[in-house]
Amino acid sequence: MRHAARYFLHTIGTGLIAVAAIGALPTPADADQEQGRRLAGVYCARCHSIDKVSPSPLKIAPPFRTLHERYPVEMLQEALAEGIVTGHPTMPQFRFEPDQVNDFILFLKSLESGKAGR
Repeated sequence: MRHAARYFLHTIGTGLIAVAAIGALPTPADADQEQGRRLAGVYCARCHSIDKVSPSPLKIAPPFRTLHERYPVEMLQEALAEGIVTGHPTMPQFRFEPDQVNDFILFLKSLESGKAGR
């Protein structure tokens, strides 16, 4: 009987830990937004500010938090998927996969609504 009780308590405890761990996972939207932030860090942070307060390291590169003031950030979807080409020679050319485009746009939108905090 003691063995059965221990087994039962162990099973319940393990289940509670699993439920707590699942509850701590980010939601899909948060995970996508964080992936967009990582992409910005890898591809863009050398020139653009990717947070809510810092100036851009390269003066001609607008901080991402102000892009929505110039145009809807959704307009970048096609350019990100096909490869961004700009008028200034210092911007590298790159192309995102469709899921990366969505993550990146979600990150940019989080900056305009004040949800991204770093």
